[in-house]
Amino acid sequence: MVETREFFDAFPDAQYKDEQALVPPRATDPGWAHGIMVNGGRQKIRCKYCHKVILGGGISRLKQHLAGERGNVAPCEEVPEEVKLEIQQHLGFKVLEKLKKQKGSKSSSSSLASYSQNKEEGEDDDLGREPNATTSRGANRKRKGKEVDQGTTSNRRKRHKKQEFPIAIPVSQPPTNLNFASQESINHADMVVAKFMYDSGIPFSAANSYAFQQMADAIAAVGTGYKMPSYHSLRGKLLNKSVEETGELCNDIKKSWEVTGCSVMVDKWSDKTGCTILNFVVYCPKGTLFLKSVDASDITNSSEALLGLFDTIVQEVGPKNIVNFVTDTDPSYKTAGRLLMTKYKTFFWNACGSHCIDLMLEEIGKIDEVKEVLLKAKKLTGFIYNRSWVLNLMRKRTCGREIVQLAATKFASDFLTLKTIVSLRDPLSHMFTSNAWTSSSFSKQRAGAEVAEIMVDSHFWSLCDKILKVTKPLLTVLQLTDSEERPCMGYIYDAMEKAKRSIVSAFDNKESQYMPYLKVIDPIWLEEFHSPLHAAGYYLNPSIFYNPSFSSNKVIQKGLLDCIETLEPNLTSQVKITSHISFFEDAVGDFSRPVALRGRDSLAPATWWSLYAADYPELQRFAVRILSQKCSITQCKRSRSMFGNLQKKSRNRLENQRLNDLIFVHFNLHLQQSRQSDASKGRSMKDTYDPEAVDANMADWVEDWGAIEADDLSWMDVSVPSERTFLIPKTQKIDYSEDNIDETKGID
Repeated sequence: MVETREFFDAFPDAQYKDEQALVPPRATDPGWAHGIMVNGGRQKIRCKYCHKVILGGGISRLKQHLAGERGNVAPCEEVPEEVKLEIQQHLGFKVLEKLKKQKGSKSSSSSLASYSQNKEEGEDDDLGREPNATTSRGANRKRKGKEVDQGTTSNRRKRHKKQEFPIAIPVSQPPTNLNFASQESINHADMVVAKFMYDSGIPFSAANSYAFQQMADAIAAVGTGYKMPSYHSLRGKLLNKSVEETGELCNDIKKSWEVTGCSVMVDKWSDKTGCTILNFVVYCPKGTLFLKSVDASDITNSSEALLGLFDTIVQEVGPKNIVNFVTDTDPSYKTAGRLLMTKYKTFFWNACGSHCIDLMLEEIGKIDEVKEVLLKAKKLTGFIYNRSWVLNLMRKRTCGREIVQLAATKFASDFLTLKTIVSLRDPLSHMFTSNAWTSSSFSKQRAGAEVAEIMVDSHFWSLCDKILKVTKPLLTVLQLTDSEERPCMGYIYDAMEKAKRSIVSAFDNKESQYMPYLKVIDPIWLEEFHSPLHAAGYYLNPSIFYNPSFSSNKVIQKGLLDCIETLEPNLTSQVKITSHISFFEDAVGDFSRPVALRGRDSLAPATWWSLYAADYPELQRFAVRILSQKCSITQCKRSRSMFGNLQKKSRNRLENQRLNDLIFVHFNLHLQQSRQSDASKGRSMKDTYDPEAVDANMADWVEDWGAIEADDLSWMDVSVPSERTFLIPKTQKIDYSEDNIDETKGID
């Protein structure tokens, strides 16, 4: 039989064109969706993917072929992964059903009891943890359970003969095809997950975690009877293993610091009670890693105490690896950062770029006419977002787009929301003049009348256009500083100069109109934001330097020299850098290669230097280290529960170590997820509408500006916004015909 099967497998599909391919009538087995009968026989089936003809065994043999189970048939090499996963899980469920039928419930219970016993063995390994395991997260730790691994290997050999369990599936497999699952079972699973989250008080945003679906897929791959990890296992061996894996990832990132340098960033969290948490994050092109969190509530106003804390971080990272030390612009942090720079004289302190742009936007928001416009815009959004009927009508008119937009900073969110209001002017205006609106009770309320009046106020819209002439260029710079796509150090100086020129030209060079805004922008740019690193990055960026519009000045030249003297303490290397830079300026040698000319605009500046400056190693290292840095702080995702954990103080050293391990894993997993997400689909400075985030950052845009009247609908009646409302939809015609709706029933 084996020789016969191999004989048929050796022939291409063309030899079977004349054979009749059928699926048995009323076939219900999911395997028939992936194979066809040859000559009308159930014992001769051809795989739809690799076209092999399988003789004997029927549809069961085909499913073994698709699932990759060796023994009776060769695995399919062409089957899609989602199909393979579906069939593997189907076989697993069938095995459990057969066990119940053949051995009865008693035998099945004993199998699960044996599984449970294996799960519980060694779950609480706190007493067995090595003392040195807590001192270095990146160090290799002794692994337990080698006997179990060997036993698993032995079981895998037996599995080919017994075929009782499906092959283990990696967590990264795509979602399972649930065609074989009933809608009732899917609904039941959804309710079980929902009740777990409600019972545990887990934030709804946890459903956005990349690990959420991975967890479901991994459990489904195991099959019915899987026992979830226990309390002791989660806080014991599984946490230890996660710390080991995260430490290995961090060690891989740290190896690149010597080549590219790194930026140490201080992410500050504060609450209304005065508690201040400092998260120390280290960035390099290889990746961003979370170092540690410190409760700085008692020292946040003391520059001397902050200097001591920052000094310990510098020693942990390594002074020779640091190029940029970034904090916000609070006076005590600025003073501590500058003292730190003076002490070491081998790296620079910089204020966070995003924070500085936000300061500019905050000061612009204090101008009288801008303040007036923002108040009216907030009255509009507050009215809409507090009345379910009006909110549904707005979402229908805007095709699901949201008005309230979230950005990296508070004041960026304000002007981004104002920009969205202007872009939605037509649908919003039609909404407040429609029969649906005029016939509703809301139009007769005082608050409703005021909002409708705003929508027809030409002076309001004129001021909006004027304000956006200033804020749009600044929002573009903010998006650059917050981008993870490539380091922004080589672009930020040019971006700020372009933003200022754009503002001047938007007002037709009329000084009386643009000067009030530049008087706000220039002091923050020159006194808070600008750094020699920005000037040197501007000069060394090939896409900018070789552009015909490039121009140098005294600020650029001095910034370049400051960087040479600071980042390269060796005098001989300083001389080589200053002498070799002329080869870059004149584009000679490898700098003049055709591939180098084409790569000026397409490659990241640091990558370009690493490829074409090998003849000048000192200059190459100098340029790469500058162009590999960020200008803004990478913020750790703020979690209320994690913030609460950070404030806990325990006298038990073991519990403190466990908390530190949990925080270390939590934030590094988040940073890893963010980087993977940005690499796969790009990053936008705007996020989806999230009520939890709005409560924290945009409360003044959604708070109620008047008493809610005649709104009998609840939050359950509010239509769900589109999942990616922050993306500008394709141009489409909007139907402005009158809505035939009943405000007591909502909008479909």
